[in-house]
Amino acid sequence: MRALTIDHSAPGHLALNEIPDPKPRPHQALVRIHTFSVNHGEAAFVVPSGEEGTVPGWDAAGVVVRAAADGSGPAPGTRVVTIGPTGAWAELRAVDTEFMGTVPEGAELGAAGALPVAAGSALRALRRLGPILGRRVLVTGASGGVGRFAVQLAARGGAQVVAATSDPANGDALTRLGAHEIVANDALKSIQPVHGVIDVVGGPQLVDAYDTLAPHGTLVAVGHSSGAGEEFPFGALFGDGGRHDRSLTTFFLLDDADGLGADLGWLASLVARGELDPQIGRRDDWSRTGESLAALLAREVAGKAVLDIPLEPAGR
Repeated sequence: MRALTIDHSAPGHLALNEIPDPKPRPHQALVRIHTFSVNHGEAAFVVPSGEEGTVPGWDAAGVVVRAAADGSGPAPGTRVVTIGPTGAWAELRAVDTEFMGTVPEGAELGAAGALPVAAGSALRALRRLGPILGRRVLVTGASGGVGRFAVQLAARGGAQVVAATSDPANGDALTRLGAHEIVANDALKSIQPVHGVIDVVGGPQLVDAYDTLAPHGTLVAVGHSSGAGEEFPFGALFGDGGRHDRSLTTFFLLDDADGLGADLGWLASLVARGELDPQIGRRDDWSRTGESLAALLAREVAGKAVLDIPLEPAGR
């Protein structure tokens, strides 16, 4: 099969090569990948520092060509959205059946492929906040991949959504996605208290976002796009002065796997019904994956970047 592999001698650290087909374990299905999406973390960390010759990639969608030997998971011919720690940027992928969801008719595979890390993280991080109906929820990095899904899903859950962005020009788009209030990153200290925070930025902005929490509120640290560390000033973690029982929790999607496949299928069903916008900001042939990764790092992509794998040429 063809696959994009880590090659630190190649431009962008990636090369398109012929490699052996994957050999699924009993609990894995073999999936023909049609499309995949790339994430900021892959651009910033996975590809530049990946092991030579490995196939990277977390998010992909395609069609099952061989069902799992243990009888779990979907039958051959089923359209699926998949997630895993590696292997998405290839024509074939062996996927744990607990890490795949069925894509219903009406959901385009490219849209489904944009979902796993970004929408899955947004959904499960919001659950960490507890009930959000009628409560204020702050989303930092709201213009990014995770942030745009968090805004939509929080609004769907009945929250009053406060969207923080570095670019005021994103305000209208975030309002259309469901945000009720737009705030600049450097103005977080001026907003009214919130019940919960979905933070995908980290660094000083996480510190400021934590300070917005009302009593019993929770901040979920989902991403770290700033690349900066956090330093809390003395007193920031005191519980007096109306700041009692506030919490900060870390999050990693692949360590929260129970029921993840069903969640991915549900998210795909929302896309199929037009109730969730996948926010595809860039789409291209997979031969231009390196360009998409560079565009993500330069913050030139509004939402998700999706790459399509063309069918194998005839006669091969």
